[in-house]
Amino acid sequence: MTNSNHKLIIITAPSGAGKTSITRFLMQQFPQLAFSVSAATRKPRGTEKDGVDYHFISEEDFKQKIQDQDFVEWEMVYEGKYYGTLKSELERIWNQSKIPVLDIDVKGAIHVQQQYPQTSLSLFIVPPSVDELKKRLESRGTETEASLTARINKAAYELSFKTHFNQCVVNDNLQQACETAEKIVSGFIQNGQQ
Repeated sequence: MTNSNHKLIIITAPSGAGKTSITRFLMQQFPQLAFSVSAATRKPRGTEKDGVDYHFISEEDFKQKIQDQDFVEWEMVYEGKYYGTLKSELERIWNQSKIPVLDIDVKGAIHVQQQYPQTSLSLFIVPPSVDELKKRLESRGTETEASLTARINKAAYELSFKTHFNQCVVNDNLQQACETAEKIVSGFIQNGQQ
């Protein structure tokens, strides 16, 4: 099933560290990349569209796909909220001769990297501090006090895994972080260097 020539890029970070902004920037810079749309059991937020931002599926369908081994990785990120990367999504992108970019949770990123150790590049986006992360999450206006506390506690835990990834990019200045990520990804696309 796994073709040793199939490259993939994994971008992970604690919630609010800027991985989605950096991922979007990289997608604009490199036409050979394609965004891997994750599956999620949560409801769409704002202008999110099914099949574009996420494959929004029911918890029941998600659990069936787990049983059918349809995921490269999946996690129950928060109680009752599942996220995962479908094998079919990676195959769809590889069939277009493109490189999938996965914007995923830290645990899921470790799991994917273990399955594709020779052909994946993993970037861990590091916030300048946990305090700054809290400010960013508060500014979104989407968190309750309880969910904010849960996200901050989870972020502090996730930061302990940053050494498991090929490269760390500190996001204290978004433009500089994007440029650093661009150089790393360019080297990986051209030479396969991590």
